[in-house]
Amino acid sequence: MDHMTRDSAGPRPLRSAAALSLVAALAVGCTGSGADTTVAGRAAVATSPLPTVPPAQPPSQITRAEVETAVSGLDDVVRDAMRRTGVPGIAVGVVHDDEVLYVKGFGLRKAGTKDRVGPDTVFQLASVSKPLASTVVAATVGEKTVDWDDPVVDHGSGFALKDPWVTRHVTLADLFSHRSGLPDHAGDLLEDLGYDRSYILDHLRYEPSAPFRAHYAYTNFGLTEAAVAAARAAGTSWEKLSVDKVYRPLGMDSTSSSYADYEKAGNKAALHVKSGDTWRAEYVRNADAQSPAGGASSTAQDMTKWLRLQLANGTFEGRQVVDAEALEQTHLPYMVSEPPHSPAGRSGFYGLGWNVSYDDQGRLKLGHSGGFALGAATNVALLPSEKLGIVVLTNGEPIGVPEAISATFLDTVQTGGPTVDWLKFLGPIFQQTLQGERSEVDYSKPPPSPAPAEANSTYTGTYANDYYGPMTVSAQGNELTMQLGPKKQRFALRHYDGDTFSYSTTGEMAVGLSGVTFTVGSGGRADKVRVENLDTTGLGTFTRTD
Repeated sequence: MDHMTRDSAGPRPLRSAAALSLVAALAVGCTGSGADTTVAGRAAVATSPLPTVPPAQPPSQITRAEVETAVSGLDDVVRDAMRRTGVPGIAVGVVHDDEVLYVKGFGLRKAGTKDRVGPDTVFQLASVSKPLASTVVAATVGEKTVDWDDPVVDHGSGFALKDPWVTRHVTLADLFSHRSGLPDHAGDLLEDLGYDRSYILDHLRYEPSAPFRAHYAYTNFGLTEAAVAAARAAGTSWEKLSVDKVYRPLGMDSTSSSYADYEKAGNKAALHVKSGDTWRAEYVRNADAQSPAGGASSTAQDMTKWLRLQLANGTFEGRQVVDAEALEQTHLPYMVSEPPHSPAGRSGFYGLGWNVSYDDQGRLKLGHSGGFALGAATNVALLPSEKLGIVVLTNGEPIGVPEAISATFLDTVQTGGPTVDWLKFLGPIFQQTLQGERSEVDYSKPPPSPAPAEANSTYTGTYANDYYGPMTVSAQGNELTMQLGPKKQRFALRHYDGDTFSYSTTGEMAVGLSGVTFTVGSGGRADKVRVENLDTTGLGTFTRTD
């Protein structure tokens, strides 16, 4: 299996980084939840895919002394967050004016051991992989291998979305900014079932389409397709392209876009989830299928090198590693991701792998959060006009810790101290936002007088689905079992009412117990079965084939 999975009794599900981006926005002004707008027509949309460069940034408004004061308090900020939450391990790096002012690790790599976190401890980055990926593609754009407004089909004949017109016109930038029309988290459920990158990207064509360039929906595999297309144009793999264009030139020797490298690292942080007041290392998360979107791993030390590159317009120690103009495109607002909530409010945007916003002084703010429900949470926040950035890596599931540390630091830099108890403020928002889309039916509590199920033979057999592949329902004793995915994951079906059963969902997109409802035909056998949690975009019905 790509990763071990959690059951309905495990930690809360995560509708992943789309939700994370929204709550992180409250801290650092970089939003990322969904928003719908309208567009006059396809032809008008297709003529101007790239945004206009925004006005020049205001002059620096903070001093080195103010930054150093905030840095001097970081130890206490981190230790306070660990004391209040119990998160096992944290690593933090701060860059200002091309200098690393702070890089330090705290706590344990794995709960219950004596293995300490340090600046060189490798963490899984989750969705902080996205701005790292857009940096890699910017390097290929600067070399004229690809362009941000290249149609993806120019670099891969097999690529297709449901709408043929969109297929021909969707660009690398469209997919990196989540405005292709793909639905939220398209393909993630296939990953949970164990399908590989090739299968998932090939099956995006079955997903329903929202209005092109007029609908924001966070899609790990849309971004992955664009990144892989850039690597294909360069004649290499994504994993090697990342090394060649960014990791090796910056000396990021402990950074990788391959899970195998994280797995074999001796000094690595395990994933942790919280059960009651106890943090446990229970799960493994192999995100190779969506490597550009969520599969990178790195250290606080390495990430400060990347922060320096970002804040120095693509230069690093006197060398132009990434073309400045190509990199600047990643910092521009491509899509409204969060409309203003009041007449005086500000919109949030998504750029190319970055959440993008502007403060009251017109300063650009860049940020991104990453999170695995199976046990990782990360955050990066930049103020480019101030040449200031912070990265926070943790080995605990998302509860707001890295965002609170970043927000407290930036707040202190700008105002002399935190204006809000960010951990107290963000914690409940994370808890509410990351609940996932649970069923309206509580399948753990069958009705008082449930209708009996038919004989097992009514339901057993093989069913087909163009998107999810085959399903086999079999009987073992008195228990029905459902098999799904390329590795034939087995799920026990628990009777609920009549022809409806339930099963424990697993993986990053788990939602607890979900319904499995059979439709029994006139011949006395089920001819269809709908799996509720797989039906978020109408693709969850399987049809009998035997």
